Amino acid sequence: MLRWRLISAAVVLTILITLVWADYAHNFGAPGVWLAPLALVLTMLATGELLAMYRHGGHKPAGWAMYAGNVMVLLAAMAPLAWSLRGEPYPPDCPLGTLGWPLAATALAVLLTFVAEMQRYQEPGGVTANIALAALAVAYVGLLMSFLIALRLFGGNAVGVAALLSMIIAVKLGDTGAYTVGRLIGGKVFGARRLAPRLSPKKTWEGAAGAVVFSCVGAWLTFRYLVPWLTGSSLVATPWWSAAAYGGVLSIVGMIGDLAESLLKRDLGVKDSSTWLPGLGGVLDLLDSLLAAAPVAFLFWASGFVRA
Repeated sequence: MLRWRLISAAVVLTILITLVWADYAHNFGAPGVWLAPLALVLTMLATGELLAMYRHGGHKPAGWAMYAGNVMVLLAAMAPLAWSLRGEPYPPDCPLGTLGWPLAATALAVLLTFVAEMQRYQEPGGVTANIALAALAVAYVGLLMSFLIALRLFGGNAVGVAALLSMIIAVKLGDTGAYTVGRLIGGKVFGARRLAPRLSPKKTWEGAAGAVVFSCVGAWLTFRYLVPWLTGSSLVATPWWSAAAYGGVLSIVGMIGDLAESLLKRDLGVKDSSTWLPGLGGVLDLLDSLLAAAPVAFLFWASGFVRA
């Protein structure tokens, strides 16, 4: 299992690093042009996995409404990219700003779930649950994924890459710290104290502590070295305590995102969201912590608590 986990992680990292570099250095003046298709593919795969989980649990929401709604939200989040592709700046006075587009699309996607159930309605029973589950899919996958796009489009090319990478590094180093400390050190040295035994029996308080430490250190290193390199600045704009707080909060939120997906899987009777990634599970298993952390990371950057 560990071998396949490492192989899958290496493949995912190679693809991600290649696309991020292309999006940073060769984006034709349109930041996000390489990562936008990846976001759409991941959203479609995650939507399919969630739909399969629903059906495994005996629920039958309208799949086409889930797919269409999430694609609608993602395309709306990419709206500023349309101006960049035309070589024009995004209008600063646009009343929708950047977040208004996916928010409006989310509202329309929720209405679409009602239309889907109206179209196939036969008799009372199950309709409300189907609408609720489809709307949850739009909010959980589409809306949260739109914040990853918002991070990439934040503040221009270099700053956007810094914002996106800082979030990914902090969250995924937290996952690494949880595994390293919880599985390899905590259980042998301190004894394993279960964090949420009914949801995820392998998660421990020792692992959670390791996740926070790894994320704090990773965030500090990111803002100390990687962010100035990306932006071409000789100054470190984010103090160490802000970077550490950023990493610590994202680590905790990432763990909540991981447990949130575990909650859905336990309720629906599923072990992994799919087997797309041997050793890692499915796409949703890979994204769960990032989906939860993305809006929090955006708040940190938008508020100026961290900056490039």
